[in-house]
Amino acid sequence: MAGADENLYEVDDLLMQPGTYFNPQTEVVVVVDDSTSIDQEVFNMEAYEGAEWVRISEDVPVDEDRRDLLLEKFQTHYHPGSSSSVSETALEQGDEELDEGEDGQDPGRED
Repeated sequence: MAGADENLYEVDDLLMQPGTYFNPQTEVVVVVDDSTSIDQEVFNMEAYEGAEWVRISEDVPVDEDRRDLLLEKFQTHYHPGSSSSVSETALEQGDEELDEGEDGQDPGRED
């Protein structure tokens, strides 16, 4: 399995390699697919001359279920800490002990 450093890309590099990428700061997913080609004559028009990127459509032709599965798989394999670590949230949710100042009575109950 690849290490975390092997999964880090600069934007210029990721655009040259097909794959699914996620920016944790912006929470944007980018899918790079080089399996198709477009007639380059379309881009010889003056309106597109010198353009680096052209938006083809607002539609996102991605299988959402497959995308979610890939994101989940990544999160499972690259969870911070060791494989036996427990997340902070899981620790908080499993807290059945009473903290100082808690009397153990549910709100609304009259015991």
